Amino acid sequence: MAVLLSVLGIVLFVLGVLISVALHELGHMVSAKAFGMKVAQFFVGFGRTVWSTQRGGTEYGIKAIPVGGFVRLVGVFPPATGEDRTKLRMASTGPIRSTVELVRRAEYETVTPEDDGRLYYQKAWWKKLIVRASGPLVNVMIAFVLFGGLFMLYGANVAQTTVDTVTDCVIPASQTTAHRQCTDTDKVSPAKQAGFEVGDRIVSFNGTRVSSWDQLTPLIRANTDKPATIVVERNGAEKTLTTSTIVDRVRDGAGADKFVSVGFLGVSPEMRAERQGLGYVVDTMGELTVATVEAIGNFPQELVGVAKAIAGGDRDQDSPMSVVGASRVAGEIASNQSLTGGERVAFLVSLLASLNLFLALFNFIPLLPLDGGHMLGAIWEGIRRGLAKRLHRPDPGYVDIVKLLPVAYVAASVIVVMGVLLVIADLVNPIRITAG
Repeated sequence: MAVLLSVLGIVLFVLGVLISVALHELGHMVSAKAFGMKVAQFFVGFGRTVWSTQRGGTEYGIKAIPVGGFVRLVGVFPPATGEDRTKLRMASTGPIRSTVELVRRAEYETVTPEDDGRLYYQKAWWKKLIVRASGPLVNVMIAFVLFGGLFMLYGANVAQTTVDTVTDCVIPASQTTAHRQCTDTDKVSPAKQAGFEVGDRIVSFNGTRVSSWDQLTPLIRANTDKPATIVVERNGAEKTLTTSTIVDRVRDGAGADKFVSVGFLGVSPEMRAERQGLGYVVDTMGELTVATVEAIGNFPQELVGVAKAIAGGDRDQDSPMSVVGASRVAGEIASNQSLTGGERVAFLVSLLASLNLFLALFNFIPLLPLDGGHMLGAIWEGIRRGLAKRLHRPDPGYVDIVKLLPVAYVAASVIVVMGVLLVIADLVNPIRITAG
């Protein structure tokens, strides 16, 4: 049964990824056709064509390798300035120049005189910008819908004032990643000394009434190593517990390498799913966007740790993973018998929503061949033409983005290498998700 659930989780997640990719490309295609651009192909996947059909001048189909997808917009690579696109010259000597000219020739093999005015490069810069932004924005919309449905219909885990676990001892921060057990030489935690029990509901801390865990946490942290009197409700009656919190060093939210000294008690809260409003969805997506942007910025540094993990080192739980790794996690959660059916579905929805948000933000990176690189070219074209018009100078025309192809090839190669590294790491040293 566990194997069947695991396979089901993987299949559903992969299907969700494919649908997300298809909708991403659909965003490009719909906006392109709305602006009268010629769309030659719309495919999901790469490699050999499994199935295709011709509709309205566009070939729709599915490729054999279910990873990614593409929309072919005709005229993305324009002819050189002053050159007739119907009489493109043969490739010249020099590998870079030859590649550029061959790409131009290939771009116009299927272009007919009737396509004049429908080519991508002939359209206004703002139309190009919208077409390129439409794909990632669809992923943002998917993430918003998934997170919204999850938080507003099922709920978000909210920490309660009821104690779920009591820490037995205080393990030095340098040893917490080893998941070691308490030893006789470890200091007993303040909560254990006070006599906390699982199920205790914290009523007050040093005379301050407590109504939420978010209210309790800063009180404990500010108490550092001072005495603490905590009132709890146990079996319907209030009981007063006394102890002294100790100073612990924890990571500061301002940076992964910064630590702050705070008070430590040694209890963790019971988590309960509670339905949230639209504001919570917006706030959460805002926080996740900032965290994802920071993660993308730290990507090269994180890959060093991934490479070490491939060689046998410890794999950081927060390190990036590929779609292969995410699929494995989906299968692991789907077969986790300690979780309820609702919790499993909620985790899978959250995983797919987070992936869509990442895909959107990654595609916004202003570097070819990503959508952000094309968006940057469109914006630069708008700036050049706008300045020329304001200064009463000749129109500089479109931006010849094909000249940046060598840079695009290098960037694409780096992205492929990074992807391969992540896949290898997810196969030989995967991230293990513990839940329940």
